[in-house]
Amino acid sequence: MPSTDPAAAPDPRAVFLRRESEVRGYCRSFPAVFRAAKGARLIADDGREWIDFLAGAGSLNYGHNPPEVVAEVVAYLQRDGIGHSLDLHTTAKRDFLLAFEDCVLKPRNLDYRVQFTNPTGTNAVEAALKLARKATGRSGIIAFTNGYHGMTLGALAATGNKYNRAAAGVPLSGTTFMPYDGWLGPGIDSVAVLEKYLDDPSSGVDLPAAVIVETVQGEGGINIASTAWLKRLEAAARARGVLLIIDDIQVGCGRTGTFFSFESAGLTPDIVVLSKSIGGCGLPFAVLLNRPDLDARWKPAEHNGTFRGNNLAFVAAAAALRHWWTGRAFESEIAAKGDTVRARLNAIVAANPGKKLTVRGRGLMNGLVCADPDLAARISAKCYQDGLIIERAGPHDEVVKCMPPLTIDAADLNRGLDILTAAVAAV
Repeated sequence: MPSTDPAAAPDPRAVFLRRESEVRGYCRSFPAVFRAAKGARLIADDGREWIDFLAGAGSLNYGHNPPEVVAEVVAYLQRDGIGHSLDLHTTAKRDFLLAFEDCVLKPRNLDYRVQFTNPTGTNAVEAALKLARKATGRSGIIAFTNGYHGMTLGALAATGNKYNRAAAGVPLSGTTFMPYDGWLGPGIDSVAVLEKYLDDPSSGVDLPAAVIVETVQGEGGINIASTAWLKRLEAAARARGVLLIIDDIQVGCGRTGTFFSFESAGLTPDIVVLSKSIGGCGLPFAVLLNRPDLDARWKPAEHNGTFRGNNLAFVAAAAALRHWWTGRAFESEIAAKGDTVRARLNAIVAANPGKKLTVRGRGLMNGLVCADPDLAARISAKCYQDGLIIERAGPHDEVVKCMPPLTIDAADLNRGLDILTAAVAAV
């Protein structure tokens, strides 16, 4: 007879452990086998549920399977809509471009050409760096300490993390790192440092093609550049004919409170990189927004990719834009939820004075910063044990990163924060 001993049951992860590459990551921290998801909840094959404060690393701003989006995708498939099209004209692409124009560009008085790249953020970063070099005739790129831009070689060269860079196997060249806002400590203007390097003919730093920057560094530890610093950076670049590339892959599409993270600073980047939640419901999708005169430097098919025509993602993205980004009401919702998160995180800090915790955040990207990285690891592990998935970020993984779906309801948001509060107290 079959054994009824639960210990003798086959491990549901067996095939993953036997066949999946050792490079797998998130599943080591969150090892359940998930079968379904809805809104801000993940459901395992054994019926257990978790509140999701990971949100696909920022690719699920509208939560899991939002019905407003899924209905449009299902209807499109049922009428035999095109799935793959290279860069042919399709009705799905047309609908996305019209929605993006009406809901995003026109209300913000922005004039960009939309370039469809292969569907991940690192693909789009590669294209942005290539266009900047082509347009200026210069090869160098300025990136910033703790920046993260992707894992392919060009994007990785602009990524600061030593662990990520070490796997490249080749020299990562073409990029010079400068200090991000606050990296040198309070009261030190790191844009002035950059200007000194660029203006001194004996600094060893040549005039670059572009600077690439995240207004809020997600993987770098929820580091927030001030409006004054961003304005100074834009002015320094403009004065020297250097292009400004904003990487809004993780912090765009509403994550920091407005559709673009740079809106509150009043910036007009030359190139904007979008991916993750531009796909609507986790469907792979990435775009560049290029200043028209820069975009004109491309020749046909000079940068291409087989999967730059993800029509399902076009459908999902258009549905998401029309549902959440017609008007400004959604921004008010994000602001209110962000205030709730920061108030709760500050309460955790106040209740645990001996644990040396601080809070950083903007919109619905917030971090509980632990002086001891091991404490952050134990908090994340305890949260998983108790029904909350929450990851870590920062150079030493010392920041517990609160990044729920923007659409999370009040009950799940507060329940997740309750679990986090209890975990901090318990570890």
